[in-house]
Amino acid sequence: MKEKRNIHEIIVREEPYLHNILDPAQVKKFKKMTSELRDTWTKKQLFRTKTEMEFSVLNDGSFPTKASKYWQCVREQNSHMESLVHLSFSYRKNEIEIKKLKNKLKKESDALEKELIKVEIDEKTYAKANTQLHASHRMREILEGSNFKKIYNDGTFDNKDVNTHQMVSYKKIMENKKNALTPASPQPEIFNILSQAHTLSRVAQERKTLKATKRKVIKRK
Repeated sequence: MKEKRNIHEIIVREEPYLHNILDPAQVKKFKKMTSELRDTWTKKQLFRTKTEMEFSVLNDGSFPTKASKYWQCVREQNSHMESLVHLSFSYRKNEIEIKKLKNKLKKESDALEKELIKVEIDEKTYAKANTQLHASHRMREILEGSNFKKIYNDGTFDNKDVNTHQMVSYKKIMENKKNALTPASPQPEIFNILSQAHTLSRVAQERKTLKATKRKVIKRK
């Protein structure tokens, strides 16, 4: 099976044409770096690492409860899943376009048109490798999201309805935001945080009162 995400052949094939945009000395240096550049392209970072997910996205300030972290993982995982499916659609379209170009190349008699078609094929072949690379990293994030969900899903919260945990989680989030405010904080930011905190407290009290009222009605019956 041919190795996926391998751009070595594409780089080598493009080398002669680099003379159009680089000095001869630069082209010579580029040729010596072909293997290194292929390695760089393969291992370059796309999206976030596991460490970045944990301390940057799922940080304790923004997601202070296991439930909030779990449901953020659900959102993140779904986003990457949808992107992966769209990449699959793009890949299929690109494959068909390459086949059409190859058929067109066989029938074409004009030399310049043939050259142009070959460039388009190379360009789409590179795009194909890029799609494969992006898909691999999307899948990596999907798997990391699954691992994090298992870690946080300890049975202490409702993992079926996202709304269930939010009153508790958002209360802690707003406390964190209020504690981060300083006299130098912008007035719109202060107003927004205090407004949300006040609204959250009011809604929580209203729900508590509503539950108590329902209990009394049930007891009377």
